[in-house]
Amino acid sequence: MEREGEKSAVVAVVTEPRFAQRYRDYLEKQQLLDWQHRVQKLRDGTVALPVLAGALAERHVRELRDRVAPGSTCMLTRLLHPLPSKKARVCSPAQRLCRELRRWAEDRGVAWSADLEAGVPRSWQRHGDLMLLGEDCFPAEPWRSLEPELWDAVASALGVRRLAKRGRVLPDGTRTPSVTLLLGDHGWVEHTDNGIRYTFDVTQCMFSFGNITEKLRVASLSCAGEVLVDLYAGIGYFTLPFLVHAGAAFVHACEWNPHAALALRKNLEINGVADRCQIHFGDNRKLQLSNTADRVNLGLIPSSQEGWPVACQVLRKDVGGILHIHQNVESFSGKNPQGIVPGERGSGRAGNVGGEMLSSAIRPEWESWAESAETQIASLLHQVHGKLWRTRILRVHPVKSYAPHVDHIVLDLECRPVL
Repeated sequence: MEREGEKSAVVAVVTEPRFAQRYRDYLEKQQLLDWQHRVQKLRDGTVALPVLAGALAERHVRELRDRVAPGSTCMLTRLLHPLPSKKARVCSPAQRLCRELRRWAEDRGVAWSADLEAGVPRSWQRHGDLMLLGEDCFPAEPWRSLEPELWDAVASALGVRRLAKRGRVLPDGTRTPSVTLLLGDHGWVEHTDNGIRYTFDVTQCMFSFGNITEKLRVASLSCAGEVLVDLYAGIGYFTLPFLVHAGAAFVHACEWNPHAALALRKNLEINGVADRCQIHFGDNRKLQLSNTADRVNLGLIPSSQEGWPVACQVLRKDVGGILHIHQNVESFSGKNPQGIVPGERGSGRAGNVGGEMLSSAIRPEWESWAESAETQIASLLHQVHGKLWRTRILRVHPVKSYAPHVDHIVLDLECRPVL
């Protein structure tokens, strides 16, 4: 479920002021600009141009940096408090929906009230011709008396054919979404990110728009010839970028939600990479795989710690590899960061993986957790393989604000056997 800090955040391309107009012209021509939000000047003097995250691809980032404005620094960030544009302030989509529903309800003899207006959704997720509404919409009794015709009116106002309503994620171990289909005969949708097609059933599987910056980062990694293990594959959030863009030779994808595994199989096929991936269905803690991986992705939040032993088990014994460890870390240092950080632990220098970097100081809570994770992983590697290993923090990278004072981060940890 989207949290409060994520609902309003937008992805933005950041560069120096002298290159901003060239960037804007290109993004406008490519129909990538987010016209609902204003271009912003950040505290460090750089300029952030809001973009449509679902349409932005890694090739666009490269083209901006290398062809549109050679010598520029092209970076991505998430604006947690974006400013609405003048165009958006005139009449937002939520305001238009409220206005049309008020007219529709009054035409049916229902007196408009503050309770009715409070129940009209102000945000939603669009998946093609299906709109996914939030769990708190239309709670008042007068709205219920207008069902099911209400759903046709909402769909018409939003310009879609199907509607679904989101509930709370079920505590069933597979993070199954509690979603009710309000209008339409099925919940299967298709979404495209960075040229990758994802199809899934919104009533059975989750899709996080907030992970777009991490998916773009994964896509920019150089994984040619590598074997990768994705311990929490889902519908292929990271499995597919590793295969389609990063050039991984082969991926072992682990997933125990049968609906997600079905969607993953479909997504591998429609993206033409099914021959380079094996799906391991079931509990990854029982994975019968070892001495295989050059790289392991542990994309589970709030914590992937239960998967750390098997991540150590699957790493190659001869040369080791890299772990990408996701975690929610609580912090109390005030404002959320604008970007990504460091290089080596304790160096105080900002790292640069894939050519995209925003200047920011690493939060002490992130560093403390990363160092603790590094120590625990080194101990596990010793236990699993029976010899000493050398570990090194390559990067600590924020993905999004998950909740107030809680950040979703990724630790890139290099693990090598001591020969």
